[in-house]
Amino acid sequence: MDLAEFVGPAIRQHRQLVRISQEELAARSGLDRTYVSGVERGRRNPTVEALQKLANGLGSDLDVIFATARQIATLRTARRS
Repeated sequence: MDLAEFVGPAIRQHRQLVRISQEELAARSGLDRTYVSGVERGRRNPTVEALQKLANGLGSDLDVIFATARQIATLRTARRS
């Protein structure tokens, strides 16, 4: 399973759960809003450092983000079968 394509949707899901905008997440993370958008849409391949900043901005741990990415991947794979 390639988690890379599911990390962005996982970040989006957590951002929506805490009810903040991309702009707010960017400010909390010290990143540009367009970068956050690109990560969420799978257009950007974030470094581990950027992922850690995003997780911190969400008030979460990086392992929780990865766990969510695995859940999303599993659900999407099951739907395709």
